[in-house]
Amino acid sequence: MDTTTLPNPEFFDAGKVGTVWRIPYEERAKQAQDWALRTSLKPAATEQTKTWLMLIDVQNTFCLPEFELYVGGRSGRGAVEDNQRLCEFIYRNLGNITHITATMDTHKIMQVFHAIFFIDKDGNHPVPYTDIHASELRDGTWTFNSALAPQFGIAPEYGQQMILHYAEALEKKGKYALTIWPYHAMLGGIGHALVSSVEEALFFHSIARTTQYDIEIKGDRPFTENYSVVGPEVLTGPMGETLGTHNTKFIEKLGHYDRLIIAGQAKSHCVAWTVQDLLNDINEVDPELAKKVYLLEDCSSPVVVPGVVDHTEAANEAYERFAKAGMNRIQSNQLIADL
Repeated sequence: MDTTTLPNPEFFDAGKVGTVWRIPYEERAKQAQDWALRTSLKPAATEQTKTWLMLIDVQNTFCLPEFELYVGGRSGRGAVEDNQRLCEFIYRNLGNITHITATMDTHKIMQVFHAIFFIDKDGNHPVPYTDIHASELRDGTWTFNSALAPQFGIAPEYGQQMILHYAEALEKKGKYALTIWPYHAMLGGIGHALVSSVEEALFFHSIARTTQYDIEIKGDRPFTENYSVVGPEVLTGPMGETLGTHNTKFIEKLGHYDRLIIAGQAKSHCVAWTVQDLLNDINEVDPELAKKVYLLEDCSSPVVVPGVVDHTEAANEAYERFAKAGMNRIQSNQLIADL
């Protein structure tokens, strides 16, 4: 059988992509082994041309309509349809994907982008999607919730200093304001898990190609956001203490692959800023490396909250910027073998 393009396995049901269910691992493992024999698939380590697929935050919390931060895009069906195409892309190109990395946004309750971190003069917490500006921290509109200070072993006054420093640092970078997000991707919760159909595809690929996919955790530091898997929004606190670290493994790994394909959620936030941080690293090492990067554009959607925010144009502008830097914009119906 021609392994440059393969059909979907019989068990794949596109209609289940927007739901949560238990994967029958033992059954899928046997099917993957049989599939590899039937289609003459070789272990991934034997490939001459090496392709790395990076999936950004393809988790229930972002990808299923009933979950906390569902990325519906303007159509309202964004992440569900993205993942239908993504699963089919993985199965179709099973013989040409060498390695897969899945990033996972990972949160706890007491983090700087959650409502519990802030109170107003009446002791009320901000509602989700509130933007908190440095000026509001200076004038007392919002203050650090002093009840949290013992959790971090700091004085309440230093907690206030920390969040003011953080908001000012964000504003200097000119990206997004400090946004209060709904509680989401909570470690140990069902929202944190990978989308069932996508996890199944990754499991099937690992067995069929004899290669272990990676899970890369991000976003669990209390005093900084981590849209990008490459690094947090702010690296240091007001006294120079480490809030998070820049991860160099991705630029280092890129040198060992012929192409890197990136998809996931949300196009306007975690995908865009991961790609931007990777591009910054590329430009420091060798701008020509940008040509190795392929953005799987119809497998990512922007954040759109009807009547509240719409980041579609910002996402499109980011992708145009990446293309000008040498990166490739592709669609899921394109074959990896033809790239």
